[in-house]
Amino acid sequence: EVIHERCAGIDISKVDVKVCIRVPSGKRRRSEVRTFSAVTSGLLAMRDWLVAEGITVVGMEATGVYWKPVFYLLEHDMECWLLNARHMKSV
Repeated sequence: EVIHERCAGIDISKVDVKVCIRVPSGKRRRSEVRTFSAVTSGLLAMRDWLVAEGITVVGMEATGVYWKPVFYLLEHDMECWLLNARHMKSV
């Protein structure tokens, strides 16, 4: 079983992007959720936050075409997984 120390899940809609990260914090794990605008400045702020937190893998739902800008922006900085909605909940 593979466990990623620093990971994120992204829910993408036309208007915004909701991001949940899970990172180590002492002996426990810390979760944090933030919402970013789906425009360029919001997506750049999201990428900067993920890089600053040391996120290495991101899972996102591959519905519609809204995932494309997020995927293309993050693919050079971290591993990106496109998942269907049912699989995303279990990951």
